[in-house]
Amino acid sequence: MNKQNKSTLDKTYEVLVIGSGAAGSIAVKELTERGLDVLLLEAGRDITKDDFVPRPESAPAAMSIGLPGRIRAALAGQPVQSRRAMFQAQGSPFLVNDIKQPYSTRDGDFLWIRGRQLGGRLHSYGRVLLRSSDHDFKGASHDGRGTDWPISYDDVAPYYDRVEEFLGLYGTTEHIKTLPDGHYRGTSLLTTSEKSFQSTVEQKWPQRKVIPWRYAAPNLHRVPLGIVAARETGRLTTRTDAVVTRVTVDPKTGRADGAVFIDRLTKKEHRVHAEVVVLCASTIESVRLLLNSATDGHPNGLANSSGMLGRYFMDQTPSLLFGDDPNHPGYEHIDPAPADPYYSPAGGVYIPRFDNVDSVTDPSFARGWAVQGTVGRLPVPTGHPATVGLMAFGEMLAYKDNAVTLHPWRKDAWGVPIPRIRLAIAENERSLMRAQVRGLREMAEASGYNVNFAGSALGLDSKKVWPNADPVSRALFVLAFKKSLAMGAAIHECGGARMGSDPATSVLNENNQTWDVPNLFVTDASSYVSNGAVGPTLTIMALTARACEYIAREHASGIR
Repeated sequence: MNKQNKSTLDKTYEVLVIGSGAAGSIAVKELTERGLDVLLLEAGRDITKDDFVPRPESAPAAMSIGLPGRIRAALAGQPVQSRRAMFQAQGSPFLVNDIKQPYSTRDGDFLWIRGRQLGGRLHSYGRVLLRSSDHDFKGASHDGRGTDWPISYDDVAPYYDRVEEFLGLYGTTEHIKTLPDGHYRGTSLLTTSEKSFQSTVEQKWPQRKVIPWRYAAPNLHRVPLGIVAARETGRLTTRTDAVVTRVTVDPKTGRADGAVFIDRLTKKEHRVHAEVVVLCASTIESVRLLLNSATDGHPNGLANSSGMLGRYFMDQTPSLLFGDDPNHPGYEHIDPAPADPYYSPAGGVYIPRFDNVDSVTDPSFARGWAVQGTVGRLPVPTGHPATVGLMAFGEMLAYKDNAVTLHPWRKDAWGVPIPRIRLAIAENERSLMRAQVRGLREMAEASGYNVNFAGSALGLDSKKVWPNADPVSRALFVLAFKKSLAMGAAIHECGGARMGSDPATSVLNENNQTWDVPNLFVTDASSYVSNGAVGPTLTIMALTARACEYIAREHASGIR
């Protein structure tokens, strides 16, 4: 449903939501179900059933470097997107064209993986949905490093419940301090190989708890479920191909009154009006939009009186190990969720953060790291060793000088200044990644795995990689590795419009409401104060549900 007639543009909506991914899809559901009339703008295209035609089945192949698929994607306009560590060809159509949508970096590489279509990155993420704990929200109280969030786990818990019950999660109850339990539709499972890994790791490192993934059921609607629910209310208008260039402000009231967008296809400029604006465009895009919405009253960017807009940008520290398990040949499909004819089954192992929890167990870095992976799930030829893939995610600290700004002269295909990204790491993050790689290799070798490679954004830990690959492919892999696992490879970027208790040091208050413009909200991961080691998607959704409840409650009396 892509309503694009003149009356759509002339009408003043109660709420304008910008972006249709994890945050935007939940925003439109929560707002419309509470009786509000909502316009949703998405910069990318609409999706159809043709986007999800299953590929013909082929015989399983042994795990390889995957250069041919990456080369094809790069030649098709995705030289950056094709660098992603967990490359799968079926995800490439749901990621951007890097030529039309470039970005620049400062002081080191940053790998920005992103999607532009209805649903955003919900079409390319792994459906893993994890709760953050007060070890994340209140990390500074534990170790004195950085700043606490202005909210706690108890503030977000009811909205975690709400989102989990709506999406339908699979998981297990584990009672782990750093990973609160949720509400599960069914029980997630481990393969035989993963059970062996669990036994080995927990016996050798009792503080490391190996549990099954917590993940959402597949969405066979394809359109995000939040948008499906919002459409059922009759109060949602959707316009895709709408590249928003700036949020507009009424100079008399100082309140946001809508947005200007460019039609992605015709490149004509349009104006829409709304009583409340909610930014859900994703971390970097929301910051970029606020910066580009500068006015005489907001000369350094909209809602930036603190000067904090764009600052404290973060990602998680990425580390990766690939190998095979000769003790458990073959593979298993044991996903209890309904089958999806387009996407592979979900599931795997997860090790929640275990270091520096109640006491300092590794003083070389603050906070800690977690592991997400699979063993014995990827199809391989009969009798071939099971495939092993383990990725570690560590908590990067928030540094003020790491920032998203606007490039002074470069623009994208629609004339919008491109983002310029600075994400430098300190010794804390270098120590953390060294510990991650060392830990991944120790667990793999203790489990009897043959390791094809292990490394992080710092590089490979050994020159002996892919022993069965041809010399040319191996050499190209070594040359490209640091770029493929640069900061950003975790795809958990956040910060830049941080929450806080003081308008002098933050952009948003505890309700994701900008201090400077009371009817302007930002609910994606740009609102993060610190990152933690869990993926941000579920927290983004919960924060959005919480903010939208506030918007609906306050709207009738006028948001102040």
